[in-house]
Amino acid sequence: MNAPDPVPPAEPPAAPPRPRSASPQLPGTAGSPAPVRRVLLVGCGKLGTRLGRRLLEGGDEVLALRRAPDDLPEGFVPIAADLSEPLPEPLPAVDAMVITLPPGDAELGYRAPLRHLADVLPRVPTRTVFVSSTRVLEGLGGAEPLTEAAVPQPTSVRGLALRDGEERARDLFGALVVRPAGIYGPGRDHLVRGVRAGRAVDHSRRTNRIHETDLVRTLALLLDLEDPPPLLHAVDDSPALLGEVLAHIADRLELPLPASLEPRRGGGTVLSGRLLAELLGPLEVPDFRAGYDAIIAADQHR
Repeated sequence: MNAPDPVPPAEPPAAPPRPRSASPQLPGTAGSPAPVRRVLLVGCGKLGTRLGRRLLEGGDEVLALRRAPDDLPEGFVPIAADLSEPLPEPLPAVDAMVITLPPGDAELGYRAPLRHLADVLPRVPTRTVFVSSTRVLEGLGGAEPLTEAAVPQPTSVRGLALRDGEERARDLFGALVVRPAGIYGPGRDHLVRGVRAGRAVDHSRRTNRIHETDLVRTLALLLDLEDPPPLLHAVDDSPALLGEVLAHIADRLELPLPASLEPRRGGGTVLSGRLLAELLGPLEVPDFRAGYDAIIAADQHR
């Protein structure tokens, strides 16, 4: 394992979460400038990178921890680390942290990485957001939308790992938990590719999704809110059968609708996006029609 790259010192005091409505201080006004918030992105992949760019634009200092940080955007402070093993040196103190680590292939896949992370943090950040998945709600089917009050009862290894990760992140860091469903957007177009390939899927499966743009907005908001909810489902308010989504994509591509797998088993969950809408306001990409139309249009103009 490579040793962590040099990072800034750990002495600055923690900056409190900034209210979303706060205005920048104008020249000549009284008072001192607010301290720069230092945010650690743990497992900084595609989602974390987009979030980091947004935070940098807002004036935050962004530290990005991942195994291979060589290709991070300009302005990110890279930290090379593999959390599957104990880290040899402490991390710098940070004000906020967003964890986007995948659960791995074991039921307890989060335990070692989160424990190793906690061991090298000089102090618990003022705000931590743990990105989980609505997969933790597998098995809770039915047409009635599930809210954040639903109790997870996962049975698969991945679902159990996600539930355990949520619990560990709360215990170790007091984390807020975000559960995205079906993240899609530029570079996340597997359904479009599936229609082009004529790949058969179960049309009767219930699905939910969130565009990556609105998920980034959600994570940024949770870092700023003074009184955020402890749990949030990051989903748009347009759940749909998978066949309905594929039919729309096929129509836009002017291709035949791929066949459905038989027998049709249904399954999947319907999730409520009401709380997200109350907090975030209108989504930039309100449903799968708007989202996939933009993806297909961008592809056609390449």
